[in-house]
Amino acid sequence: MIDVLKGLLILGGGAFVLIAAIGIVRLPDLLTRMHASTKAGTLGSLLILVALAFDIGTVSGTSKVLATVFFLLLTAPIAAHMIGRAYARTSVKDGKPAGK
Repeated sequence: MIDVLKGLLILGGGAFVLIAAIGIVRLPDLLTRMHASTKAGTLGSLLILVALAFDIGTVSGTSKVLATVFFLLLTAPIAAHMIGRAYARTSVKDGKPAGK
């Protein structure tokens, strides 16, 4: 039963990572691409990490996976915000750079 759960988590995570990759290729501008990559990519990574925690099954392995999950949840939104902010400050609108 646990193998079925691990398989479903890996397939779900892989599907979300695939959706993120397709979103990066198909979406029109940086902000929507960034949204697809951070939301779907983070969720896909988290699902795969949860499957890894079930597979390892030890306390030390699970604690490392939890530390990785915490780091990912902490850094992905901040990185996306900073990329979006840099884009907003440097993007060209009406022939003039933003903020000028």
